[in-house]
Amino acid sequence: MKPLQTSSGDLNADRRADYAEMLFASGDHAQAAELLLGALELAPRWAMGWFRLGEMQQTSGRADLAALAWATSLKLDPADRQGASLKLQLIGRGPAAPAPPSAFVETLFDHYAETFETALVDKLGYRLPEFLERQIRKARPGRFRLALDLGCGTGLMGERLRPIVDRLEGFDISAAMLRKARAKGIYDALVKADLQGFSYSGDKADLVTSADVLIYVGRLEALVETVAGLLAGGGLFAFSVESMGEAGDFALQPSRRYAHSQAYVRRTLEANGLSVLALEPTTIRLDRHEPVKGLAVVAGKAYVA
Repeated sequence: MKPLQTSSGDLNADRRADYAEMLFASGDHAQAAELLLGALELAPRWAMGWFRLGEMQQTSGRADLAALAWATSLKLDPADRQGASLKLQLIGRGPAAPAPPSAFVETLFDHYAETFETALVDKLGYRLPEFLERQIRKARPGRFRLALDLGCGTGLMGERLRPIVDRLEGFDISAAMLRKARAKGIYDALVKADLQGFSYSGDKADLVTSADVLIYVGRLEALVETVAGLLAGGGLFAFSVESMGEAGDFALQPSRRYAHSQAYVRRTLEANGLSVLALEPTTIRLDRHEPVKGLAVVAGKAYVA
């Protein structure tokens, strides 16, 4: 995928943008937006600049101008690597989407790969793989012949699975994250794959995991149906979601991640022949020093007679 144009391509525009960032950091949000707008007059096709302008305009309380900037960014980059459509949705100026743009998720994690583990584990208190591993061992003691780690990232979940599986395959949308996972040498196979429209043609799996990943999937029906189809009888699906109230099925949050209701999770699993074996509230990570509440789930597929 073509990388984001982090520079406008115009030296004078870049200088104005840098100064705008200095003003923004000092708290002068409105003036920062005006200066960045001036930079964009010199580089009008800079999609990333328009996206940043939208953030500045929103912070300065000008929602109409923020919407205009994000709409311009989306027009210049229809793949929406910045996630402008999600920003528009969150301020009520765009349609509700059942999933984030795939290019946004890929770009986000390609950019995040180098600092991913340090930030997530050391700074944000991420311990979900250990929590899911305990649930998996409790639900089915012993070894697994084949495990598929969906959204494997740098391999944090894979590290917990390796001692209890004979074959471990990882899948992720981000090539940069896969490079990090490959360097650990814990997976038997690693494949670049988008979980929106995911398919698998190998042997039936005994275990499928997806740790802190479905927050970037949104609507769960298609993926759960796929997982149910590739599981062997007696197989487990272990995953997490960020939790929300029971007023709806799932919702986009200001973080541009999706939260899911417990009732929706249960209903979707059961509709695809998966029984809930464990569903426990947990803190997934910190976000701006606040705990992110979620659900850690293990579901099982019945043995085929």
